[in-house]
Amino acid sequence: MNAQKLAGAMPNGSLLLLVLFVLVLGSSIAVAYTQHWNRLLLNDLFGELSVRDRALAEWGRLVLEQSTWTSHARIESLAASQLGMQVPAATDVQLVKP
Repeated sequence: MNAQKLAGAMPNGSLLLLVLFVLVLGSSIAVAYTQHWNRLLLNDLFGELSVRDRALAEWGRLVLEQSTWTSHARIESLAASQLGMQVPAATDVQLVKP
């Protein structure tokens, strides 16, 4: 009986307006949360991109260093100076049949 009195005291459509208000309020809170979450993910993305860029720069330096250490001229000069090796003359080369 009390609910009927309360329902009778409320104007028509009040329940619908209350439901719509709650839905709009919930939607606005969800939008704010989603924006905050998106900003956090974007900050994480930029941090990871920075790490990737540093790793790519380091990799480029290492590739350059490797090509320097393994160049043919350097290896030939080390073989000649440290091991006493030399390129054989054409008359010293012997071909062997398999």
